[in-house]
Amino acid sequence: MVMPVSSSPPDHMTARFSFSLHATDGSARSGEIATPHGPVATPAFMPVGTAATVKAMLPETVRETGADIILGNTYHLMLRPGAEEVAALGGLHDFMNWQGPILTDSGGYQVMSLAKLRKMSEQGVTFQSHIDGSKHELTPERSVEIQCLLGADIQMVFDECTPYPCEKSEAKSSMELSMRWAERSKAAFTQHRKPGQALFGIVQGGVHADLREASARALLALGFDGYAIGGLAVGEGQELMLKTLDATVPFLPDDRPRYLMGVGTPEDLILSVARGIDMFDCVMPTRSGRHGQAFTWDGKVNLRNARHADDPRPLDETSTCPAARDYSRAYLHHLIKSQEILGAMLVSWANVHFYQELMARMREAIRGGQFEAFAQDSLARLNAPGQKNTD
Repeated sequence: MVMPVSSSPPDHMTARFSFSLHATDGSARSGEIATPHGPVATPAFMPVGTAATVKAMLPETVRETGADIILGNTYHLMLRPGAEEVAALGGLHDFMNWQGPILTDSGGYQVMSLAKLRKMSEQGVTFQSHIDGSKHELTPERSVEIQCLLGADIQMVFDECTPYPCEKSEAKSSMELSMRWAERSKAAFTQHRKPGQALFGIVQGGVHADLREASARALLALGFDGYAIGGLAVGEGQELMLKTLDATVPFLPDDRPRYLMGVGTPEDLILSVARGIDMFDCVMPTRSGRHGQAFTWDGKVNLRNARHADDPRPLDETSTCPAARDYSRAYLHHLIKSQEILGAMLVSWANVHFYQELMARMREAIRGGQFEAFAQDSLARLNAPGQKNTD
């Protein structure tokens, strides 16, 4: 049953950021986020443009895939070229020639995963750059200041991504620190924000349902424009990730966007939308593309495999994406094996298009009250014997 619903932005938000929920089908939701740089149809997948570029793709090609919004990263851009430098050049939108909405990650995850000799305290994190070893400090206040300098439409609070596995006591301590940092992030955002910009809180707590509930309640008490679920897709596996979503989503408000960070495979997206998630990001489409792995409606295709050397078929002759429709598997195999840049460009293009087509079909299915049937059919195709991980 499809149930049209709508919501209005709270008083503290400007008219230029809002979330409207247009239809639901079970727990799946279809809506629209309004931002200063245009609307975002949800559920939405954000291609990752970590260092002010979606790797191996032109901004206009990213837009042509159907992507409304992309993601940039505080950690990478603060190190190179620098937030103040980007601001002096007109902000991230002008700098990278992307005039659509941009969401920026806070940098917390990269500090933990990439930085050298990091030291965490109540104040924040001091670390050495993974690029040149230079010393830096990232705090909730500085993270938000950087994101405002970049000019991101949607910004994230600074948090610690709880590692997996870890003891529950460690997950609890980490979550509580992130909640204190969320409060400081909001105070800094109030100081630095520009009209229309939004700040999302991030739910942490590892794989523990009670910690996730406590984190969500703490964030709701502070009040944010949207709510992300962080600390997943870090090695816990799909089953535990979905179990954690089931324990978390019921505590998130219906009238705010819900963002599952760093996820994931096409199957992950379908199963998470079924649980009420509105936004996703992941490096998988472009990273896989650079390594010769293509996503199709009949599963993954490993273009490095020799069986494709004489195959005249395209990846998908019915696709509206030129990269998937107009180039043979034999040619793509040749480019990948020869390590030609064009190979990475074409397969990344095809993959990002596939992800955007998947999101568009999910939105259509939700609006038509057919999401469960769509999900079952799509999961069966993506996981059919002899199709998944096609070599």
